Amino acid sequence: MLVGYMRVSSADDRQSVDLQRDALIAAGVDERHLHHDKASGARDDRPGLLRCLNDLRAGDCFIVWKLDRLGRSLIHLLTLVEDLKKRGVAFRSLTEQMDTTTPHGELLFSIFGALAQFERALTRERVIAGLAAAKRRGRRGGRPHAIDEEKLQQIIAALDSGASKASVCRAFGVARSTLGGALGRNSHQPATDMGVLS
Repeated sequence: MLVGYMRVSSADDRQSVDLQRDALIAAGVDERHLHHDKASGARDDRPGLLRCLNDLRAGDCFIVWKLDRLGRSLIHLLTLVEDLKKRGVAFRSLTEQMDTTTPHGELLFSIFGALAQFERALTRERVIAGLAAAKRRGRRGGRPHAIDEEKLQQIIAALDSGASKASVCRAFGVARSTLGGALGRNSHQPATDMGVLS
């Protein structure tokens, strides 16, 4: 069975799925097996797409007018097509003349997969380079510590003078787990408390 999916980016009446509908029907999709959404391709919760994917069975062919009607990114598109493949469902895109039932279509998706992997590697490299550059400028990534250095030194002084961790938590308004993490990062173990939260 052929199952078609159509999408326009906006709920605005000026955008219509008529062009997509005509192309899918001409490709052999029965009008009863057409699904559509009026939503951005970036949204994961497209009800028409979810209904369409739920209707597909092994041996079916999922057809779109154009690749960008389906996926919000190359990686999203490849993930979707890989999932279809595992379910025994073929995929066709009319505009790009892509068909996973043919060797040519399989080759194109292999190339797309390699490009997506390359894109992920480049993104990872950019993130690592950005973190290294920030570190050279004295900036550190990640969430800021809940207890700043000045407050931590005051807490350590209180612990070293015999205060219990529980009383320090109350006095400084910090959670026990937060205090434990801060002391662990600072490698502090007050002799009076032996690391036990009273």
